[in-house]
Order: sequence, then structure tokens, then C-alpha cells
Amino acid sequence: MYLSPLATILALALFAAGQDVSIAAVDKAFDAADLPTDLDIVFKPTALLEVSLPQTTGPPITLHAGIQVPRNDTAGPPTFHVVGNVGGGPFVVAAVDPDAPTPQDPTSAQIRHFLGGNFFNHGGLLVNSTPAISEFRQPTPPAGSDAHRYTFLLFKQSPEFATQTLVNANTSVSLFNISQFATAVDLGNPIAGTFMLVAPA
Repeated sequence: MYLSPLATILALALFAAGQDVSIAAVDKAFDAADLPTDLDIVFKPTALLEVSLPQTTGPPITLHAGIQVPRNDTAGPPTFHVVGNVGGGPFVVAAVDPDAPTPQDPTSAQIRHFLGGNFFNHGGLLVNSTPAISEFRQPTPPAGSDAHRYTFLLFKQSPEFATQTLVNANTSVSLFNISQFATAVDLGNPIAGTFMLVAPA
């Protein structure tokens, strides 16, 4: 599809406007969605986590907290950027679904959709130097479900994370608890995060 130069500029402006630009707004969106309560976390972000989902055609979708994304646009894998004075790393990125199988009856929650460590800050781009513990899993809310809150969190990595044995590539992704995991490996509270709403296709 041909886009005129003006349409291209407008599309890029809309794309740029899609990302989180205010820590206070992200904090407010998390509170409005009850995520700190449902994840049992203290969420007082000090930076912005930008999560971008590549698309087969067109630019990637960069999340802002609470954006609704069509399921077909969430195949990933995402890329991560951090905005803020957080240092060089290492960091841990986690993504969880607290609404499985449905928000009304989350008996399988949390589903672990991503867990990776050894992310380092390269001019804002977060690059990991080791394979993820849990590679990215595309959202798959079941037919008839309301939209799920797929939540991405950024932590400063602790020494204990490198030697943890609680989670590995073969550990079930169901019934994960990011709060308990973070406590067990001394990650502390997340320093940044964002989330997207994804409904069944």
C-alpha cells in the first residue's frame, strides 16, 4: 500500500505517540487495572519499559500501558527498551498473564509468557547475553474470554537470580507467581513495566 510522505509522517507520529512517555501515567494505568493487587507486587516505577512487537508488514507495535492489541499482532518475539537512569544492568524481564483461563476464573494464573535475565542496557536497548529461561509465548486467550492483561515487568537482576533453580525451560508455565519468584531470588520490586490487553482472535 502506497503512503504519501504526509501520511507516512502522520503514521510515524501516531506510532511514536503509542509508547509510554509518563511514569505517572503508567503507574496510574496499573492501579486502574488492579495489577499491583492481582500480581501482589509493589509497583512504583522509576523508569519506562518499552515493549515492541514486530509485525510482518508495517512498523512494530510499541505498547503503552493498557493498549488493546489484536491477538494476530502479538506473535513477537518482543524487543525491550528502557528509558530512565537505571544503569547498565543486568536486568530481568518477566511477562505474565494473571487472567488465565479467564479474568472471571483465573485458576491457571499466572501464565509465564517470558522470563529472561542478563539483559544489559545499550543506549536504551535491552540486550540479553544468555538464552531466556522461558522464551516468549504468544497470547492465546480462549474463545469467549474477556481480554487478558499481559504484563511486562523489569527488575534489577540480583546475584541470586543467576543461580536460581525454581524455574527452568521445562518448568510448567501455569500457576507461576511473579511476586513469590521475585522474593525468592531477591529481585525486589519492579523498576518499570507496561501491559497490553489481548482478547481472543
